[in-house]
Amino acid sequence: MNMNLEQKTFRHELKYYLNKIEYIALRKKVSEMLTLDKNSVNEEGYHISSLYFDGMHNHSIYDKNNGIFHREKYRIRIYNGSDKKITLERKSKHGDFICKESASITRTEYDSILNGDIHVLADKEEKLLTDFKTGLCYRNFRPVVIVDYIREAYVYEPGNVRITFDKQLTAGLNTIDLFDENIISQEVLLPEQVILEVKFDHFLPDMIRKIVQPERLVRSAISKYVLCRELTIKNFK
Repeated sequence: MNMNLEQKTFRHELKYYLNKIEYIALRKKVSEMLTLDKNSVNEEGYHISSLYFDGMHNHSIYDKNNGIFHREKYRIRIYNGSDKKITLERKSKHGDFICKESASITRTEYDSILNGDIHVLADKEEKLLTDFKTGLCYRNFRPVVIVDYIREAYVYEPGNVRITFDKQLTAGLNTIDLFDENIISQEVLLPEQVILEVKFDHFLPDMIRKIVQPERLVRSAISKYVLCRELTIKNFK
């Protein structure tokens, strides 16, 4: 493992498709044993909107679909439609392990990046922000799609476990601005589908394993970005 990977904290991430019946049954068990994420607006969770970036050759799609062992994606994320917290994130995947890094940006910086003014990042010292600026300058990163969904999240401190149910996944079709009030979105999943994600550090506690019973579910290589991006590419062919 190279030095850059050694400096990152990687976690396990398991993903599954659930139908409505499976979701309702599992949600009842999880909600009785785990704590609802403190950022939740209500029992349904909270709203996530992410603007993803990709290169001119759509390497993020092809790396995923071709099963490249080590890959990464950049996105700008907001919660519940608010600009009070805007984060640039880099999600790296190394085999079955994932690492998420984040850095805060302001609404002014976001607007500048969207308008192609990357010099707003010139004085930044955080490595994530300087790497992102390099990607914009020399790797032709550009904003390509908005991924939007409701996340119902539960946490369990031992093992740093996080169980999430992602619902109502949609792709933005007519804009790349997270704050565009006239965004037109299209649903990506079937109405009864929910994406289950189980994330943990070094081990999945037995109590959680008994609740989730991952061995009874069919694990899937789900990428919300790829699902939404392929939908937009299909629509604009």
